[in-house]
Amino acid sequence: MEHETTLRSDAQRNRERILDVALAELTRAADTPLSAIAKKAGVGQGTFYRNFPNREALVLEVYRYEMQQLADSAAQLLRTRAPDRALREWMDHLARFAMAKAGLAGALRNATGKYGSLSQLGHGPVTRAVTLLLQANEEVGTIRPGLTPDDFVLAIAGLWQLDPHSDWQPRATRLLDLVMDGLRAGATGAGEPESDDS
Repeated sequence: MEHETTLRSDAQRNRERILDVALAELTRAADTPLSAIAKKAGVGQGTFYRNFPNREALVLEVYRYEMQQLADSAAQLLRTRAPDRALREWMDHLARFAMAKAGLAGALRNATGKYGSLSQLGHGPVTRAVTLLLQANEEVGTIRPGLTPDDFVLAIAGLWQLDPHSDWQPRATRLLDLVMDGLRAGATGAGEPESDDS
């Protein structure tokens, strides 16, 4: 039984390593050969193709995996940070995801011809993450009441205008700080933004 568990966790680690390498490589060049991704991830061709029988399966799983990581990070941040800090840090995770998704756009376009709309791939988990963060902040009064996930998505829409191959981070930080200021305007609680010189 213990041997089986070890095999399973090794397989899981291999899979996650392949996905991490695939994200970096496919973002850099949508047509990166699968053999190069397998080699860089340190797994044999057999292991690779057992997990991902073709390019489409790999690209869609990279996207789904990144989306799930993003969604899961909301609850993790709320466990260790004040709600407004958790929300702002999660927005940084979202910016990185947006840039990865933009970088993967070519590979995704090639893959989704057969698989229908990308918007079906995990939209739910991210919406639930946004809802969780907004509710936690509304409960302590750090953001204005009554904000919906749709409001939030519209507010951060500028992220999708950034070029992932440019120096996007300072621009994303500025945009997300502005969005955070907007979410705080009209807040009901004592959740004033923390000053840096405290």
